[in-house]
Amino acid sequence: MLFAVRMDVRIPADLDPQVRQETIAREKAYSQDLQRGGEWKSIWRIVGQYSNISIFDVESTDRLHEILWNLPLFEYMDVEVTALAAHPSAI
Repeated sequence: MLFAVRMDVRIPADLDPQVRQETIAREKAYSQDLQRGGEWKSIWRIVGQYSNISIFDVESTDRLHEILWNLPLFEYMDVEVTALAAHPSAI
């Protein structure tokens, strides 16, 4: 199942700098493991924002939910999920 997921990150300005750095490092490692495994197909930065649009290819909505809830930065994110289907004009 394919999903487009927009993630807008809003880390509090008063978050301890060490916690911030460690959380961002864990987020990067987690996302790269999922990319290597094929579930996180691609990730695109939204220009000028601390946001991205990512494409996930997962077996179920439950699996996507699990992935998103385990993101180290999840508590600082607004997340919008869009299910995708093949377009009849695609070649």
